[in-house]
Amino acid sequence: MVTGFEGADFQFLSANVTVDATGRTLFPPYMIQSYQGIKVAYIGMTLEGTPTIVTPTAVAGLTFRDEVETVNNLVPLLRRRGIGAIVVLLHEGGFSNGGPEGDDCLDGLTDPLASIVNGFHPAVDLVIAGHVNDEFVCELNGMWVTMADNQGRLFTDIDVTLSPRTGEMTVVAIDNQPTYQAGVTPAADVTALIDEYDALSAPLANAIIGAITADITRTANLAGESALGDVIADAQLAATSSVGTGEAVVAFMNPGGIRADLLYASSEVGEGDGNVTYGQAFSVQPFGNSLVTMTLTGAQIEAVLEQQWDSIGVRILQVSEGFTYTWDELGPIGDKVDPATIAIDGVPIDLAASYRVTANSFLADGGDRFTVLIGGTDRLGGEIDLDALVAYFGANSPVPPGNQDRITRLN
Repeated sequence: MVTGFEGADFQFLSANVTVDATGRTLFPPYMIQSYQGIKVAYIGMTLEGTPTIVTPTAVAGLTFRDEVETVNNLVPLLRRRGIGAIVVLLHEGGFSNGGPEGDDCLDGLTDPLASIVNGFHPAVDLVIAGHVNDEFVCELNGMWVTMADNQGRLFTDIDVTLSPRTGEMTVVAIDNQPTYQAGVTPAADVTALIDEYDALSAPLANAIIGAITADITRTANLAGESALGDVIADAQLAATSSVGTGEAVVAFMNPGGIRADLLYASSEVGEGDGNVTYGQAFSVQPFGNSLVTMTLTGAQIEAVLEQQWDSIGVRILQVSEGFTYTWDELGPIGDKVDPATIAIDGVPIDLAASYRVTANSFLADGGDRFTVLIGGTDRLGGEIDLDALVAYFGANSPVPPGNQDRITRLN
């Protein structure tokens, strides 16, 4: 029987988050572990831009400080305590081609993580990062930085040596290991815990949030647009278009973030044909990204659309109702979209004008290589993407499949 969650058994750290009322950090800035008498300092931080990707009320009364300045100000203090080994635990993102095993840095590392790491004091030995769900092992100016995908798909095995004489750390090897290996016997206690929480969550998971008129799927047409992508983008625009929520005129959704279809036929939970449960909506959008509304110029919007094609692959963003454009399969990378065809409610955009644009926090921080979005200004954090979808179903049911008529492909 579940007896309640007793809380985390690890230390929370927040070196760069201070409470305005006291000037002190929200949690301790670092912790020190001793290994056979040799001390290692772990500095914990989240991204300085946190207020731009969460709802304002969630961070009211807190200040998020520059990551580089925070670490570099702590280094002399740690040195005076006789600590020569420093590890930074940083919730911030960058991308790299990690190769088949996620253990490489084939194309270098992108910003903002690269610039932050390069700005750290050379006393920092190792940076363990997160936030954008990439996987890589990179060395920047003698400093190692690693990331291990998302949702426990990888764990990072890091081997280091510590000098008894100097206390300095030397990284010997870093290996991102997959957790989805065959032949693993599930732990009985964990399985029992999951079963218990499945039963406890069933009333919420099986609650009906709305209805659909037919199957709404992720299957894209030749232009790259899906019926479900249309619906999700519309839900995100609806959540951020009003005064106070962002005044967005368009929403972009990454297709890789749509993880399941919505099917008309009743499922095993017996919700009834056409009904949609909270659990089904969660399966569609399970990542818990928050919505971010920002200002982009028309030229930046065009640049975002051009970033759908690069040397690695194609990712056609799903767009909200009223936003239309045409792309040409025969056009070269970087010039596939005719800017004259980009329109909002039938009016061609002005490349020099400014527009309010919504994307989820993963995209807003350059996820899926949409780095132009990092330059969006006047950011306003909004609600969780799943909550926006649930609210949309509550207000618009029964919801029909999207018409898949917003993106036009030539050739």
